[in-house]
Amino acid sequence: MSGERLIYLPLGGAGEIGMNCYVYGYGAPGRERLIVVDLGVTFPDMDTTPGVDLILPDIAWLAERRDRIEGIFITHAHEDHVGAVGHLHSRLDVPIYARAFTANIARRKLEEYGIVDPAAVRTVSAWPETVSLGPFEVGFLPVSHSIPESAGMVIDTAAGRVVHTGDFKIDVTPVVGDPFDRAMWASVAEGGVKALVCDSTNVFSPHEGRSELSIGPEIETLMRSATGMVVATTFASNIARLKTLAQAATRAGRSVCLLGRAMRRMVEAAVETGLLTDFPHTVAPEDAVQMPRENVMLLVTGSQGERRAASAQLANGKYLGLQLKEGDTFLFSSKTIPGNERGVIRIMNMLSEKGVDIIDDSSGRYHVSGHANRPDLAAMHALMRPDTVVPMHGEHRHLREHVKLAEEGGFSGILAVNGTMVDLTDGTPRVAEFVETGRTYLDGSTQVGALDGVVRDRIRMALNGHVVVTLILDEEGDPLGEPWCEVMGLPETGASRAPLVEVLESDLNQFLMRASKKTLANEDALEKELRTITRRTSQSEIGKKPEVTVVISRLA
Repeated sequence: MSGERLIYLPLGGAGEIGMNCYVYGYGAPGRERLIVVDLGVTFPDMDTTPGVDLILPDIAWLAERRDRIEGIFITHAHEDHVGAVGHLHSRLDVPIYARAFTANIARRKLEEYGIVDPAAVRTVSAWPETVSLGPFEVGFLPVSHSIPESAGMVIDTAAGRVVHTGDFKIDVTPVVGDPFDRAMWASVAEGGVKALVCDSTNVFSPHEGRSELSIGPEIETLMRSATGMVVATTFASNIARLKTLAQAATRAGRSVCLLGRAMRRMVEAAVETGLLTDFPHTVAPEDAVQMPRENVMLLVTGSQGERRAASAQLANGKYLGLQLKEGDTFLFSSKTIPGNERGVIRIMNMLSEKGVDIIDDSSGRYHVSGHANRPDLAAMHALMRPDTVVPMHGEHRHLREHVKLAEEGGFSGILAVNGTMVDLTDGTPRVAEFVETGRTYLDGSTQVGALDGVVRDRIRMALNGHVVVTLILDEEGDPLGEPWCEVMGLPETGASRAPLVEVLESDLNQFLMRASKKTLANEDALEKELRTITRRTSQSEIGKKPEVTVVISRLA
């Protein structure tokens, strides 16, 4: 074993919440065999990534070493863990391993990209079954979370055992999915755990987590007391919550109608894999329209303010013939992810304008988190008794606080953000090297790098506006008429109270009238001067320096 090392390298999810992608390796330095745990996405916002559809991890480091990758293991079917498999699988082209429900979702994502190879996704049963790949022995350790068949990973090598918790909570009555089995997790720790790579999401939440089972009665009481139609939204992947909401509605005498493609897809996948055997009968939207409002509950997508989701469509007006009215109730049975507050509040205000009563999670009665709170994280440390705690799945502040929590419990911890390769071989982990990593944007149907300039230019245009300057030069190289300008995203008039376009064109024409033949013949210099004058005049007129595109046409 001498000369070989066990490494951990996060490429996404460490220093942020979302876009999870973790690499483990074992072997001679620089020649390690590798496995990948999770391949997820995160979501854009209009402030920092306008127009972008999805954000994917930058897997350039992995792609360069694809011949050394043994496989991809997916812990569960949330988008931030499985959402990138369809987009990135062709660059890695290695088998994907997952439990049945997650495998079902992964296959659907590959099929969207025309990948129908039955060997691409391989279903693995829960621990103690394991998969042997190269120097790795890997098992899926069942854990409770807000989606069925979530799992931690037991990763064994000649250097020792690593336990990767995945997203987890300590819930013995989760409604759907695996209850937390303390005895099973304790048995995994009996032989010693070299490193516990652990979820950090709720490290700042001071109280013990609550069970999914605890919120059913509260939701049913709400359903019974509501006078009009009830609409409830949560994460489509939270199958247990969908079941809790649907059963509470049924007990309150309401028929359930599913709205949103993701909602229907998740329920279908859960039924196909046998996880939902007693989900209430649902009605179609066209049937719900005909029913008395007080007898209907709509279960809809869009808990995070997504503009195209069913929640936003209902807030905007009608959706599939259904329309909200004064006296209806809208329940957000979910927690707003940091960064999504503006979109959620926008929808809430639109609903309020219709007279709809809005209930959110501020009271804590209608939602429980799928992540372990601070006392539960400490309990996991004590249960596993690892040599080292390596925090993951959290922003930098979460990871740093998690290291402090580990040290409070007498365990060592190491902070490793995206791109930090940690050598776990010896009892004291150390940073081995730093790997360049970042983000890839899915922009329409094209993947672009974060440093390619596409989004940067889009932000500049959004902030500063845009001017197109067009100039035609005749066969002698002299201006053929005056230049003309087209402006976008700028005021029509400025400080001189004249139209901005006319002021720009006048200043540009004055420059051209005195420009030398040498200047007019040098296209680069001419373009630079026209751009500088446009920006300077705009600054004087409207206090902004817009992005400028100069088009020079020369007649042959």
